[in-house]
Amino acid sequence: MSTTVKTCAVLLEEFRKKEQPTHPKKLLFSGVENRDLYNIAAPFEDAGESVIAGRVEARDSEESEVYFFVERDGEWVPRKNASVLKLQDPFWTRIAGELVLGGVETFPHPTLENALGWRTVFYKGTSVDELKAFASGPDGMKDLRLVELKEGAIGVLTRPQGDKGGRGKIGFTVISSLDELTHKVIEEAPLLEGQFAEGEWGGANEVHVLSNGLLGVLGHIASFDEEGNRHYYPMIFCLDPQTNQTTEIELIAARSNFLEGAAKRPDLVDVVFSGGLVRLTNGSAQLFVGTSDAEAQQILIPDPFLPYERKDRII
Repeated sequence: MSTTVKTCAVLLEEFRKKEQPTHPKKLLFSGVENRDLYNIAAPFEDAGESVIAGRVEARDSEESEVYFFVERDGEWVPRKNASVLKLQDPFWTRIAGELVLGGVETFPHPTLENALGWRTVFYKGTSVDELKAFASGPDGMKDLRLVELKEGAIGVLTRPQGDKGGRGKIGFTVISSLDELTHKVIEEAPLLEGQFAEGEWGGANEVHVLSNGLLGVLGHIASFDEEGNRHYYPMIFCLDPQTNQTTEIELIAARSNFLEGAAKRPDLVDVVFSGGLVRLTNGSAQLFVGTSDAEAQQILIPDPFLPYERKDRII
């Protein structure tokens, strides 16, 4: 269980001493009319082919759409006749045999002039073509994630801010079915203790059910520096869904591990968005990310969940 709260700086120092990621690669996307494609989810299988959902927007805008891409001759192109969703930062999982896809929906802020509000919204269906909206989270909450547990219940990871969560902490609760996914349940989810230092924040991006029933959480941890630049790092921890105990947060990559490239703004250069992770059979994993809010990359890392899968419980 987590005992001491480590800052991003300490976590980065620890990460630098470990085996480093290798084989960074930019993913080539076309068909988005000179807009940026970033903050992708991990590929998923749909109608017999691999599909990537990604955030598409102009460099000088937050007006975002989510496209579904398929690979053709080494390049990812928009899937013909697939829906385009007015969302940011897509993610997906499977629950009760259906594809569940989510993202962040923006809207004019109800009280702040020229500002945007946001909420997490969820769609489900047997395939991309059949997706229908079925739920949304509370206004102001990103990084809301669902995962089907081994016995069929559903784990809910939340990310409150403000009085409960500061700049952003992770909560967790369990529901019996998607019908129970209400704002009240989401807002009352207990926080996971001891994860983020004062002034820093984080959230969950993707959840893996390990063979021993523990949850392997891929997320991000972030901080500001004195100049106001943002620093976002991909991280993982494991969670026991029966006790809410967690392992310590560990970084699994940093911006310098990836190829250099464009950035949306100068304060976003050192940003890596954890999109998704594909575990391989050889003890490695492919990590899919957005870099600097402008590009999409993948990189090979040691499977970060393997050591925890070999344990019976979190100690």
